Formats: sequence, structure tokens, C-alpha cells
Amino acid sequence: MHVLVTGGAGFIGSHVVDELLALGHDVRVLDHFHPLAWGSSTPPALPDGVELVRGDVRDGSVVASALDGVDAVCHQAAMVGLGVDLDDIADYVGHNDLGTAVLLRELGRRAFAGRFVLASSMVVYGEGRYACPEHGVVQPGPRLVSALDAGEFEPPCPVCGRALTPEAVPETAPLDPRNVYAATKLHQEHLCAAFARETGAAVTALRYHNVYGPRMPRDTPYAGVASIFRSALEAGRAPRVFEDGGQTRDFVHVRDVAHANVLALTSDEPVPGAFNVCSGTPHTVGDMARALARATGTGLDPVVTGQYRLGDVRHVFADASRARDVLGFTAAVGFDEGVTEFATAQLR
Repeated sequence: MHVLVTGGAGFIGSHVVDELLALGHDVRVLDHFHPLAWGSSTPPALPDGVELVRGDVRDGSVVASALDGVDAVCHQAAMVGLGVDLDDIADYVGHNDLGTAVLLRELGRRAFAGRFVLASSMVVYGEGRYACPEHGVVQPGPRLVSALDAGEFEPPCPVCGRALTPEAVPETAPLDPRNVYAATKLHQEHLCAAFARETGAAVTALRYHNVYGPRMPRDTPYAGVASIFRSALEAGRAPRVFEDGGQTRDFVHVRDVAHANVLALTSDEPVPGAFNVCSGTPHTVGDMARALARATGTGLDPVVTGQYRLGDVRHVFADASRARDVLGFTAAVGFDEGVTEFATAQLR
């Protein structure tokens, strides 16, 4: 099979490329090497046998060239992370939504009928799933600034104000993006769903939870929390943990995420729809900071700051059953094993 991986030189895309090559597939990479993602880093040499098309996914002529002869597309190219402020909004929409639209347009012009895998995200859920002892499953609204300022980080029941119990979020949960990045990822899913209906192509949206591991970008406002913690520890600083550190996430290793992509691309039958890509075992942000501090041997205890970001949510962790039962995906890298490796792994 001949596969195009957009963003294939990046963090997750490069691991997808590695696994596809190991299985004997032909791989072409389309990558822009955007300075917001790469900074002053020198782009790495791609593995032997990988064809590189260097260009912007928003450029139709570049995309048309990259699609020539491909059987399947793995769309990883995107601006990621919470960002800095609303000055980022046009860049997020341009790279994520317009870029996806151009890619789908060019596929439509070729009457593409192969597999298309989209890198989506758990951010489309907003807050995760919560249960109230009186009102059952409820969807809390955005947390109030006054509550956050007072250190009240848990969202209350929107009906009675009582404390809620967070639960694993399934793919059928209501979608409620709470920041610009999240809004663009949901729009990508909607564009791909429209493309699938119009063309009959098999589109799989993989909703990544908190991905970490080797080649993760560092020293950028768009880096993930695990990378930010590790960079602090390497610089001799204690990791700074927002809120009270009790925010719950599912940290999933990048090799597991790559494997989920390859399963969606190569399964005997198409696997359309959305899937949580996760470890199935939630941990708090504080857990990640403490585990990294132990693994690096620095002796630096995390500092809990009480600070917050308005675009953040409190608890979102995944129900892994659909990915297991339909896609055949189960994460293989445990939290302790993955964090120990990540403590000394090469970052970008």
C-alpha cells in the first residue's frame, strides 16, 4: 500500500511512518516544517525509502502532487495545543480547517475511495463525562472565573450545584469544544464526515488523548504538559502544576497512538467513525509531574501553583472499549514504563 502521511516528519507522524515502513508499505510524507512547531530545529532526515514533499497542506498544487498514486491518507498535519491567546485563532483555523478542506477537495477531484485517517483529539469533548448523585449524567458548563479564582476547580452539577463524579467518556458523548484548538478539531471531523458521505470513502477519526513520548516537541508554547514538565526538570527547575494538580487525563504513549493509526489504515475491513485512542488508565496531571521527577532523579518536587487557564477543562479521560472491540486497539505501553523512557528520550 502507498500511504501519504501529512505532518509525517513530526512527533506522532514520524512514529506512524516508522511502523508503516516496518510493515513494508510505501510512504510519502508531506510536511511544512512550520517554525511554530520546529523553531530553530533542523528538520530530521527521513528514514530511507520515504519520499518527502515539502510544502503547505493549504496549497492545492502541493497537495495534488503529494496525492499522486497514493492508496491511503493519514492526516496528522495540524497546529496543536491550547496556544497563546486569540492572536492564534486565524493560524489554527487556517492550518487545521482550511488545510483539511484543501486536502479533501483534492481527494474528491481524484474520486479517492481509499482509507482516510484523521488525527482528532479528546479536546472535542470539552469537559468529560460527569455523574450527579441526584440527576445522573450531566454536562457542566464552563467553569466560572470567580470559582477558579477562589481555588474551586471542580465543576458542579449544572442543575443542583452538588459535587460530581467524573467518569470515562465514550465516543457518543456530547461534543463541546472549549477553546480555539478544540473548535478546529471538531470542524475537521465534520468536514471529513461530509467528505465520507459525499464520496463513500472510509474515514476514521482518532481522538487522541494526552500523547507523550520520544520526539515530542519542547520549548514551545504549543508543547504538551509532559514536555513542559520535562524541560523544567532538565533546566533544574521544579515542574509547575496548574490548579491543584488533580486534573485527570489519559496519558497515552506515542507508539501506541501510531499503532492505532496503522490499524485503521490496514484493517481487513474499513473502520469508519470516531475512536478514543487512550491507555484506558487515567492519571492526574500531578501524577505525571511526580512520576517524571522520580524518573529523572532530580529530587525536585512539583510546585502546585493554583494558577489556571480559561481554556482548560478539569477531567477528561476515555472509555477505551470501542477502540478495543471495533478497531482492535489496546495500548501496550504502561504509564510507569512510558514515563521512565520519556524521562531520557530524545525530544525535538
